[in-house]
Amino acid sequence: MSENKVAFGLKNVHYAPITVGEDGIETYEVPKRYPGAVELSLEPKGELSEFYADDTVYYAAASNQGYEGTYNAAEAPEDFRISVLGEKLVGGLLVEDANIKPKPVALLFEFDGDVKATRHALYNVTFNRPGLTSKTKEDATEVTTNELSFMASPRTTDGRVKIKTSAKTTDEIYNKWYTAVPEAVETPIV
Repeated sequence: MSENKVAFGLKNVHYAPITVGEDGIETYEVPKRYPGAVELSLEPKGELSEFYADDTVYYAAASNQGYEGTYNAAEAPEDFRISVLGEKLVGGLLVEDANIKPKPVALLFEFDGDVKATRHALYNVTFNRPGLTSKTKEDATEVTTNELSFMASPRTTDGRVKIKTSAKTTDEIYNKWYTAVPEAVETPIV
């Protein structure tokens, strides 16, 4: 298969809450769909360090601390607000409590391409709660979206930040992408 030359669009956003066992092992719940994706952006987090010697950059190193991002979408699903943001359903009302901490998740999504959609997974994402905004309706109804900021950090167990499909991804892996958080398994060289 050929490689994509361009990427466009955003769809199939899913989240999978992380559970940490008593042994410290992290497991992912089955991914759940977060409908209404409008825009997702990621900015690298980390620094480029330079060491000067002999009147030049003698050594340069980059640190990978993951990404800072934003996800803009339609109204956040109640399940996401409860299972990820920590809101509570009390007497049929969603209650936001200042003492609750958001639960980390894996975030899965795809960007379309000229050949095939590229699927991505961020392993350790913590979302901040969305703002609240709306405005009066004028001549036409304009839909209001929610923007959530998030931090995608390296996974504590192995330092992995993200994974994505490539032109060499098998159909089996590609087709199962949203059934469980994908893992890259290195095959030993024989």
